[in-house]
Amino acid sequence: MLHVRSIWNGDISFGLVSIPVKLVNATENHAVSFRQIHTEDGGRIRHRKFCELEDREISGAEVGKGYEDRDGTVIPITDEDLSRLPIPTAKTIEIVAFVPADRIDPLQMETPYYLAANGTPAAKPYTLLREALKRSNKAAIAKYALRGRERLGMLRVVDGALTLHGLLWPDEVRSPEGLAPDTDVTVRAKELDLAELLMDTLGEIDLEDLHDEYREALEEVVRAKAAGTTLPETPGPSQDGQVLDLTAALERSVRAAREPRGDKPLAQEADVSRLPRHGSTRTAPDEADGEEPASTAGTPAPAQEPTPDTGKRPSPKRTTSRKRSA
Repeated sequence: MLHVRSIWNGDISFGLVSIPVKLVNATENHAVSFRQIHTEDGGRIRHRKFCELEDREISGAEVGKGYEDRDGTVIPITDEDLSRLPIPTAKTIEIVAFVPADRIDPLQMETPYYLAANGTPAAKPYTLLREALKRSNKAAIAKYALRGRERLGMLRVVDGALTLHGLLWPDEVRSPEGLAPDTDVTVRAKELDLAELLMDTLGEIDLEDLHDEYREALEEVVRAKAAGTTLPETPGPSQDGQVLDLTAALERSVRAAREPRGDKPLAQEADVSRLPRHGSTRTAPDEADGEEPASTAGTPAPAQEPTPDTGKRPSPKRTTSRKRSA
C-alpha cells in the first residue's frame, strides 16, 4: 500500500451504499525547482506576509480566507464555514451516472487521485464497485468538494485500485472554433500515403521508455557548476536545412526513421516522387500518373487556368507534357 498522507477523507456514495475512502495523490512532481536569490551576494529572497492594517509581519497561523465583495468589503470565511456547506458532496464523492469511458473528453481530465479503502468495513463495498466497473467497462461520473469548490470527477479502475480523475466542468473547456486553417488546402493522396507510411515506420512506443531529457540536462549543468567543471555544450542546429517540399520532407522523415533499424530503403516499398517545384505552396495533382487529390475541404481542387506564354513559369500541365529538347 502507498505510504503517503491522505489529503481527504470521506465516503463514496453508490446509491444507498456508502464506501469509506481516503484520497491520496496519484502523481508526483520531479521537476527541478529553483530558489530566488540576490544576484550580488547569493542571499535567499524570502516573501514575508504583512498585515496592511497593522503594517507588521504575521505568521502562517494568523492567515485566513476572505471573500472580497464588489464594493471591496472582505468577508471572512473560516474552514468551519466551508465544512458546513449545504451540499451533499462536502464529505462525499457522489456518483451520479455511469458512462462508457471513451465518452470522457481528454480535454476535461485534470489531476488524478487514488482512492484507498478506509478501514475493514470498506473492503466489501469497495471491491463491489471496482468489480462492477470492470465488468461493465464503464466509468462512474461523480461530484465532490475539494479545496473550497465542488468538482466533477470520473472513477475508474487502475491495477485493481479505484482512481478518481478530476474533470473540468463542460463550460470550462474552450471551443477550438477558428483555430484550424480557414483556407482551402488540398492534400494529395501521395502525401497522405507517405504520412501514413511515416506513422507506420515510427510505430508504437512503451511510455515507460520516455524520460525527461530537459531535467537530466539541467541536473548535469547543476552538477558541473557545483564541481567547477566545464559546462556541457548546447547541441548545434541541424545541418539538414529547411525542406520546403512537403513530399520531400516526408520521404526524408521516413528514411531517417528507418535507418537506425536497418529497414529496407523507401523506394522498395512505395512509389514516391518529389513534388515539382513551381514556387507556390499550392500544387495541382499530377495528370501523368492519374492521381486524384484528397481535399481536406471535401471538394475537388479547382482547375488551374492556362498561363499565357509571356516568359513566366509554365503551368503544371504544360510542364508534365513538354519534352526536353536536345
